[in-house]
Amino acid sequence: MATAFQWIRSLIFMIVIYAWMLILGIVFAPYALFAKQGALRACKTYARTTMWMARWMVGIRCEVRGSVPTGEVVVGAKHQSFLDIIMIFNAVPHGKFIMKRELLWTPIIGLYAKRLGCIPVNRGRKGAAVAKMVKDVAKEFSEPGQLVIYPQGTRVAPGVKKPYKVGTAVLYEGLAFPCIPVATNAGVFWPRTGILRKPGLAIVDFLDPIEPGVPKDLFLKRLEEMVETRSNSLMREVGFDPDGVH
Repeated sequence: MATAFQWIRSLIFMIVIYAWMLILGIVFAPYALFAKQGALRACKTYARTTMWMARWMVGIRCEVRGSVPTGEVVVGAKHQSFLDIIMIFNAVPHGKFIMKRELLWTPIIGLYAKRLGCIPVNRGRKGAAVAKMVKDVAKEFSEPGQLVIYPQGTRVAPGVKKPYKVGTAVLYEGLAFPCIPVATNAGVFWPRTGILRKPGLAIVDFLDPIEPGVPKDLFLKRLEEMVETRSNSLMREVGFDPDGVH
């Protein structure tokens, strides 16, 4: 009975947050079209209000730990859920995401992604995509911001292992910015698929920076070790055993 009630609450929550996204997107569209600040304000408003609704509608509390970067950095983040996107974006001053090119054609999301300076990537042509990504990012960083990239390339369910891709290392080397690893346990409560949202403490943790100059192979190994070790620790903290997933 408790699970059924939580499922109904989760369904209502999902309907509300996507309707809210549409409403905010339409209301802020004229402002966003003429000023990037309008797009940033709209998305920050959406992130804050969605986390507030998550707490009161489905019982998910959000907590950000560590030192949040404010300068030009590459953020190499664990990606388990839509929730960790929201939490990271709300925490940093001006987040820009590496994103699938297809999302540019999504109503509302595409407009705001362009205005925020997100970088689209064609995932079907890996070598060409990485080269173009570096070029596009270098051009976009004429304006300061925090570039968020997901080294595993997609959402990965808690406890599931997936290799880290070389694109993050190429960006790190090409931009010569510090990389801030980010761990999370958000997928324990807000899974990548399905409706049910579980109550609990969702955490995003900004870890110690990896300074520029580390060789690519060593950088990628260090990033994976830091992010995976801390993410596993955060999942265990809330009662989820990542080693028990097969």
